[in-house]
Amino acid sequence: MHPLAEGIKNRNLRALARAITYVENDHPEKLALMSDLYRLRKGAYYVGITGAPGAGKSTLVNRLIGHLRAAHRSVAVLAVDPTSPFSGGAILGDRVRMATHFTDPDVYIRSMGTRGSLGGLSRSAKDAVRILDAFGFDVILIETVGVGQSELDIMEIAETTAVVVTPGTGDVVQVFKAGVMEIADVFVINKADLPGAGPLHGQINAMLDLVRAAGGWRPPVVRVSATKGEGLAELWEACCNHRQYLSDTGSGVHRRRIIRRKEILEIVRDEALRRLEERFLRELDNILETEDLDPYSGAAKLMARWSEAGGRCFPEQPDERAAADREAPDS
Repeated sequence: MHPLAEGIKNRNLRALARAITYVENDHPEKLALMSDLYRLRKGAYYVGITGAPGAGKSTLVNRLIGHLRAAHRSVAVLAVDPTSPFSGGAILGDRVRMATHFTDPDVYIRSMGTRGSLGGLSRSAKDAVRILDAFGFDVILIETVGVGQSELDIMEIAETTAVVVTPGTGDVVQVFKAGVMEIADVFVINKADLPGAGPLHGQINAMLDLVRAAGGWRPPVVRVSATKGEGLAELWEACCNHRQYLSDTGSGVHRRRIIRRKEILEIVRDEALRRLEERFLRELDNILETEDLDPYSGAAKLMARWSEAGGRCFPEQPDERAAADREAPDS
């Protein structure tokens, strides 16, 4: 077993932090580490919290941590922030709002950047959730950067996805057009003490009647005031009811099988793309050393050389072949 996996098995916080850094930095030992940790998973409850920027997601998560801790449940929070265009890291706004829980040994908060992922969750974020599960947290809250046509990856990791909406933020039909209907297991009307919460509740229910009339799970609509700490018990009850529904109907097993299949293909795609890109960059550097090409001619020439190599990537350089020969076992 990988040493970091051993540390996580023994609930070592330093090992936990280092393991997440491994997956963030795409460490060469990442796949071996994640394979060991997958076997250590404890069955934590993954809850996704998503919604438009400014909907109060971070404040809601902060209050929900307090509610869960009062019920003696350990909580991990993975806050997926926009990536800084300068440092490449996450903008740590969520940690400011959750500062009251920093000294609690049964609460772990980690911010991660999207790293350019159009789906809102990077591959590293999904791996980090598995690491937190292996550590033994009861509940893992995953807060995404914001909802829209490209922020739907949350449904591929969370068992229950709560979509946060607020009164006075525009036509609810636009929210549904963004693809929220497909990912929402629970609708949360935050800032429910503001005018317009009642009509918004009615609009969401009307849309649910129209779109989800075929049956199955009907997402409940829960009113919450995160700043006042109201409605948290009802929200958590709705989440737990959804988890029970997944268990009773077998939908959870089917969902996990689909998620695992997608994850395997995603890992293969990422690894293949990374290796292919390394080869492409090396070949491109060779071309640009001798020719001054515009981007379009350069791309055409690169693809032509790739085709000449039979689509097997580019021929290895002499030093690479020598290294491969040295590492090959004696026959």
